Amino acid sequence: MTPEAIVLVLPGGTDISYAPSSWRSPSALRMYPFTGSVAARFGRRVAVHQVRYRVYGWNGGQNSPMPYARAALERMTQRHPGVPVHLIGHSMGGRVGAQLADDERVHGLLALAPWWQFADWRRIHDGVRVVAMHGTADTRTYPHRTERGIVELRERGLDATFIPVPDGGHAMLDHLFWWQRTALDFVSQALAGHDRGGL
Repeated sequence: MTPEAIVLVLPGGTDISYAPSSWRSPSALRMYPFTGSVAARFGRRVAVHQVRYRVYGWNGGQNSPMPYARAALERMTQRHPGVPVHLIGHSMGGRVGAQLADDERVHGLLALAPWWQFADWRRIHDGVRVVAMHGTADTRTYPHRTERGIVELRERGLDATFIPVPDGGHAMLDHLFWWQRTALDFVSQALAGHDRGGL
């Protein structure tokens, strides 16, 4: 059975670090419930893969996670040619997602508390549906910056939505089911678009 959508799950990280990335890192562990719930809910309709980077940091102009994210995109699209790609990224993973969404094969991005550092949203190509969710009490990344990015994307004509989480923090441990439900709704809408021929 050919899947109707590819979902790449993009964990977070940190600004500067050359520590090897691990499947047991807090950033990876934080995203397994998203990966698992998408797989459990949608089964073979969705090919879901959680990306692992080589090191934990972004590391300035080295953009350390990007080669691994792009390699995962290539592998999944070669395995499932012509299937639209949707991204779910938290924190640094939201930044990875915005840069990866310059690729025409990407149709959707869910950015959870994204670390959009230098207007990364401007890299997103015009055909991408973007949902950004951010806790208003987040002090590690900035909800006002995320909202500004969504406003700018809407002004460009993209389907872009900002979801504020009142008093929500960065780790998504508050309002846990809301974060999870938003991810499942995001994928549901992607599949609905596929059924309508909109992808």
